[in-house]
Amino acid sequence: MSSEQPVRWGIIGPGTIARTFADGIAHSRTGKLVGVASRNPEKPGLGDGFPGARIVKGYDGLLADPEIDAVYIATPHTGHAEWAIKAIRAGKHVLVEKPIALSAFDADAIYHEARKAGVFAGEGFMYRLHPQTAKIVELVKSGVIGTVRIIRSSFGFNMGGFKPDHRLFANDTAGGGILDVGGYPVSMARLIAGAVENKPFLDPEKVFGVAHLGQSGVDEWASAVLKFQNGIIAEVSCSIMAQQDNTLRVNGSEGRIEVKDFWFASGHKGGIGTIEIFKGAEQETIEIKEDRWLYSFEVDAAGDAIRAGEAEFASPGMSWADSTGNLRVLDKWRASVGLEYGVETASKRTTNIAGGAVRPGSSIPQRQIPGISKPASVVTLGFEFFPNFAAASLTLDAFYEAGGNVFDTAYVYGSGKTESIFGDWHTSRNVPRDDIVLIGKGVHSPLCYPDMIAKQLDQSLERLKTDYVDIYFMHRDNTGIPVGEFVDAMDAEVNRGRIRGIFGGSNWTRERMDEAMAYAAKAGKKAPAALSNNFSLAEMLDPIWAGCVAASDDEWKKWLNEKQIPNFAWSSQGRGFFTDRAGRDKHDDEEIVRCWYSDRNFARRDRANELANKLGRNPIHVALAYVIAQPFPVIPLIGPRTIAELEDSLSALDIELTAEQVKWLEG
Repeated sequence: MSSEQPVRWGIIGPGTIARTFADGIAHSRTGKLVGVASRNPEKPGLGDGFPGARIVKGYDGLLADPEIDAVYIATPHTGHAEWAIKAIRAGKHVLVEKPIALSAFDADAIYHEARKAGVFAGEGFMYRLHPQTAKIVELVKSGVIGTVRIIRSSFGFNMGGFKPDHRLFANDTAGGGILDVGGYPVSMARLIAGAVENKPFLDPEKVFGVAHLGQSGVDEWASAVLKFQNGIIAEVSCSIMAQQDNTLRVNGSEGRIEVKDFWFASGHKGGIGTIEIFKGAEQETIEIKEDRWLYSFEVDAAGDAIRAGEAEFASPGMSWADSTGNLRVLDKWRASVGLEYGVETASKRTTNIAGGAVRPGSSIPQRQIPGISKPASVVTLGFEFFPNFAAASLTLDAFYEAGGNVFDTAYVYGSGKTESIFGDWHTSRNVPRDDIVLIGKGVHSPLCYPDMIAKQLDQSLERLKTDYVDIYFMHRDNTGIPVGEFVDAMDAEVNRGRIRGIFGGSNWTRERMDEAMAYAAKAGKKAPAALSNNFSLAEMLDPIWAGCVAASDDEWKKWLNEKQIPNFAWSSQGRGFFTDRAGRDKHDDEEIVRCWYSDRNFARRDRANELANKLGRNPIHVALAYVIAQPFPVIPLIGPRTIAELEDSLSALDIELTAEQVKWLEG
């Protein structure tokens, strides 16, 4: 786009904040308002707040308009992620009113879409781009109040009583104070804590929150304490049912800075903002006179980025990392007080993040696993890291929509949370059970006893919302018990129809597997026919967790090749060893050093780097391709935290290594 050409804006959601943003466009130097989308375009007086703009029927109609370059999303919070992603996929730049999404996981998905599409995406914290904010940062950096110790900030008001029809009290529109206004004091605290370190922002290492949840289940008043690594403590508050002083206070070793209504700066239409400095009995007032309209700053910052081909705001605007970091704090605040919106639960979140039905894809190759009648994807998804259904469903949806159908669960993961999440996911999406290869695991130490298999499987199947698993693993072994007792217990579950494929051991030795198979053959029982041990190009030197077993050395490879038993390999990419996190001179990650550092592993990583450079890929992609290319069945477990990480891992599936390349990588 030409540096002189105006950015042509469209607005989705014609509410109060949309009219305010339209004022910003009207008083900007880069933007022009072209259209406003409404689902009720005939509403009387609708066009009065948007002079000169076309009123477009329906949000999709606006996205299809070729005369619109960028879209401002001004719907209620619950529509932000869906319409931001739809706009991005339509080739539009997007600016989303804060919060950009309900959680950091959703926000990351938006930014990932923008990265793929090559468009601008940003979150609308208008105060961040105002000269008054720059002055606050400048004063903090100057040391005028000494060393910053404590930050106090609030944004609260009283709605004058419970209003069941108002969006701020509606659980289904993610009402309450934390998401609506809590992001302001949190973002300012992170900005100041970062300024002390000469960084654009700093994320807290600890977040402790409390709140009063009202009759609709949303937070009516709430507070949180943030602890930063540099010693700064921030106390933040928000409310929709309590009037607060709404003053930012930055307390230092020699004084304090106070700013009333910092997010309003010099006013909606410009004016004079004030910053007060207190040092003992002395008081100084700094006035920030600004004629430009408040929202014009973010319009022009976004416009400048769009014209320059930049994908995100430059500091002090909210960059992608800054935006997701801010939402992570709000996520922790909400988790502290037990605030989950109904729209985040499986009963109401039944579509993917873009509002579409979840359908199986075909881009992930499939293979036949011995003992499993249905085809299975060549990689398995593990998802025990997610805090709730809403976060996990993003990756579950994306994996299934890419063609993945093998899912790894376990009785102990999240004390059953992972199993419940999966049960909610496949039922809320109406995924046919016969399309899924489901892994269950039980009897982890210290409850590793044969009689626990049936008892734990009772609970697992209830949480998984199914009557069988396709693959079952004993999560650990107990060598103090004859192996035949375990085989008998698992064989009984096969006969009951609750294990309908294969079973075996996770973190079992070759000796115990051989003994179990020999017992089964002699006793006429179904034999263990699967393994879930670590397997990677980097050999695990020390167990990551107690009782873990690696199957990557030469003796294991010989055994696996002879038996042709499928190994569902965990930590198949060396848990970061093949990324920039690891290096011969980097000792900041104790686990990587302890488990993977050896001359042999570094030599393998060097060769993976060399091959990756030739292929135009990353070494972690080569590491995953190595696992899949074995002459015996290895099905790697991958555990991406985001859709971006998932798609990056799946991008390795088109690498087909030859037997010679596999041998060369091993050295």
